[in-house]
Amino acid sequence: MDLTTLSLILVGVLFLCLALGLWVGFSLIVVGLTAMTLATPAPVGAVFATKAWAALNIWDLTALPMFIWMGEILFRSRLSSDMFRGLSPFTRRLPGGLLHVNILGCALFAAVSGSSAATTATVGRMSLPELRARGYDDRMAIGTLAGSGTFGFLIPPSIILIVYGAATEQSIARLFLAGVLPGLMLAAMFAGYVMLWAHLNRDRMPAAEAPLPLGDKLRAATLLLPTILLIVAVIGSIYAGLASPTEAAVVGVVGALLISGLSGGIDRQGAWDSLKGAVITSCMIGFILAGAAFLTGAMGYTGIPRALATWIGELGLSPYALLAALLVFFIVLGFFLDGISIVVLTVSVILPMVLAAGIDPIWFGVFLVLVVEMSQITPPVGFNLFVLQSITGRDIFTVARYAAPFFLLLVAATAILMVFPQIALWLPSTMSAR
Repeated sequence: MDLTTLSLILVGVLFLCLALGLWVGFSLIVVGLTAMTLATPAPVGAVFATKAWAALNIWDLTALPMFIWMGEILFRSRLSSDMFRGLSPFTRRLPGGLLHVNILGCALFAAVSGSSAATTATVGRMSLPELRARGYDDRMAIGTLAGSGTFGFLIPPSIILIVYGAATEQSIARLFLAGVLPGLMLAAMFAGYVMLWAHLNRDRMPAAEAPLPLGDKLRAATLLLPTILLIVAVIGSIYAGLASPTEAAVVGVVGALLISGLSGGIDRQGAWDSLKGAVITSCMIGFILAGAAFLTGAMGYTGIPRALATWIGELGLSPYALLAALLVFFIVLGFFLDGISIVVLTVSVILPMVLAAGIDPIWFGVFLVLVVEMSQITPPVGFNLFVLQSITGRDIFTVARYAAPFFLLLVAATAILMVFPQIALWLPSTMSAR
């Protein structure tokens, strides 16, 4: 069987499995089984056991369940209400008003969560009712939340950066630091768009609220202090070289438990539910990693990755042209797969081509996460869209339409990162220099 026919069969099997509603991990295993059955007499069981064990027996992955647990704890705490009350006094007089709470709140929660869906759900449950009660435009309230919720993938501690680092054997600490400035840049772009929209659509904005006295602002700011201290403890300890990502994750869990316990925002049942949620999510990601590792091994037997890399190499694409082609490829893939699945399914094939083009793998990790963020707000499987559908009652295509301007801003941010790669590489280089 020629490689073109085999490739079409495997793609068809993958989409058939996904269309039937099989878990992504199962779907990847089925495609791997199909590939090995059609292309090689190698023992399937031995290959699966070897590849799955190698994919999961990675020390850096131990940070994953701890960061997930930290996010689950804070998801069940009063953190979102404290953030809204802490941020609103400082944004109410800005063009766009309290819409900026969605952006800043998502940026803050992303820095202690690592999950895009959790960031969207946590901030959305608090901010959307408040924004609607004050007469803010529903399109912008939902759109800013859908777009800003993607920060959970980029701003550290990012779960998907951990997965990328483990899959490519890159430093997770450096990847975390590489995501900081692009994340802040993206938040600034979103805030700038909201200000411009508010200036051009003054008739769709509620009346400006009266300014608060300085004392009230300072009291509100104290509500943000626990979150900021937790961010500094986690990311600061990694940057200063005091803790590895795994050790920083444990610090984060302890800090999250202290914040939730002292504020009275979580009880024993909530703590138990957070632990169960973390176990379920960690197992789901582990299952996807195992399935993807088996599929990667199976694809190696078929020779498809080598043929694909040879074909792309023969095209003679410049690094910019290669990245532009990958941008379109990942956007299309994002219509059908979630972010983690995209990363583990493609990185083993794509990375050799990227390295051959002279592209820094740390920078490419941030580029990949930015592109994968787009999949969170593109139908039919955008996770943020499903979260907002459950919160707002709107169908996912309506939510996707509201999020469309922020999708375009993500594309623009990716282009800026391509032109100015030091936005991602400067902060890791300062840690390496020390």
